[in-house]
Amino acid sequence: MQRQTQTQKQTLKYSPLQIQMLNLLHLTTMELEQRIKEELEENPILEEGKEETVTEDSVEDFDPDLKKGEDDTPAVQDYYDWDEFRDDDIPDYKTYANNQSADNELYTRPMVDFVSFRDDLKQQVHFLKLDERQQLIADFVLDSLDEDGFLRRSCDIIADDISFANSLFIDTEEVEAMLRVIQQLEPAGIAACDLRECLLLQMARIEIQNQTWHHAHKILSDCFDELGSRNYDKIMRVLGLEEEDLKKALQLITTLNPKPASGLRNDSLVNESIKPDFMLWYGDNDDIEVQLTWGNSPALRLNKVFTEMADQKKDKATNQFIKTKMNSAKWFIDAIKQRENTMLSTLKAIVKLQFEYFQSGDVKKLRPMILKDVAEIIDMDISTVSRVTTNKYVQTPFGIVLLKDLFTEGVTNDDGTEVSNREIQEAIREIVEVEDKRHPYNDQQLTDMLAEKGYSVARRTVAKYREQLNIPTARLRVTI
Repeated sequence: MQRQTQTQKQTLKYSPLQIQMLNLLHLTTMELEQRIKEELEENPILEEGKEETVTEDSVEDFDPDLKKGEDDTPAVQDYYDWDEFRDDDIPDYKTYANNQSADNELYTRPMVDFVSFRDDLKQQVHFLKLDERQQLIADFVLDSLDEDGFLRRSCDIIADDISFANSLFIDTEEVEAMLRVIQQLEPAGIAACDLRECLLLQMARIEIQNQTWHHAHKILSDCFDELGSRNYDKIMRVLGLEEEDLKKALQLITTLNPKPASGLRNDSLVNESIKPDFMLWYGDNDDIEVQLTWGNSPALRLNKVFTEMADQKKDKATNQFIKTKMNSAKWFIDAIKQRENTMLSTLKAIVKLQFEYFQSGDVKKLRPMILKDVAEIIDMDISTVSRVTTNKYVQTPFGIVLLKDLFTEGVTNDDGTEVSNREIQEAIREIVEVEDKRHPYNDQQLTDMLAEKGYSVARRTVAKYREQLNIPTARLRVTI
């Protein structure tokens, strides 16, 4: 026997408008413009332009069947002014005026023809006189290079792979011979097994082999480990070099490329330009106004012709289609408006919390701020603030700033005030810039110097901040 029970539970359901808004909130300005274009193509009810009233003629022009005569038959349009149409067949060259200047031409960003560095090397190999067997080995070796142009696999393993894949026997000596041929291609140092061999291959291409070249070659061949650890005293002692000779040799070594494939990887040519999502305006009374930068994007509205057709058409399927697209267009327009309001209120709260920083642009003026602080001001969830600030930039008089960089943790100094970790990082950067490069400060010394300035932080915290600033350890900062 079935029993009916009644339970009470609480569930959370998102409305279509909320889903639309969440999907749009994390988009950047450029991504939003692309999203609007896609929606305009998919939804015929949605169009560009401001709201306007629709006339009866506009509906009739779109659908002539809506204009009926007295006997419910479609009326025939009469043309009384035939002068308007008699010049339709005039050739274009008769009405063309050469009054255009070069400034009126619209230039678009050129498309970069991407060629990988492996394809470039294969094109160089094809100019060599190789037989089919050698060509097979060369292509396999080039496909085995990593992104930096190094060959991390041994020749015997490559020979076994080629033999297994092509059902023929390839000797290790054949692979080694072809590897020496590939290492003669451009750029120098390609297909090296490690950094030391890469630098030595580039040294061999240098035409002027004077005394400095011999010193540099000797350092790379005999004291490479000491060079990596910057143990310059041992290098001078082992090779019997003077300090001036070592300095010249190091200058020559620094001209070499540690990543030979970087010169052939032209994917760096395709750089994504940053388009700020916000812009700040500074008033005379130290007021800061916030504005969205995508205001030049087209305004959206509902197509009044289709809305009138929804009431006049008798076809149920047509009415259902129009109403569905109309609801989708309304939700999309409302979601964009809500996105604007949320983004503006979020940045206004950030400007309020970081007012001193936006006034001067000094990183030391940054206050400790987390997502929760902004969420409490705008009375929204922390996840909403995270979506608004992700990959969003603001245009300021002192440059373009990533919003995520404004959120920093707080550290309490000796006088009890809370300072941003960005301020401590800036203090570390200033200390490293003026240090003696022959005897740079280690992390413990940096910790003691920060303590003298009133920043009480642990040594491991200093090491973490130093790594975030891409500052190497003291041993790797030694110079002569």
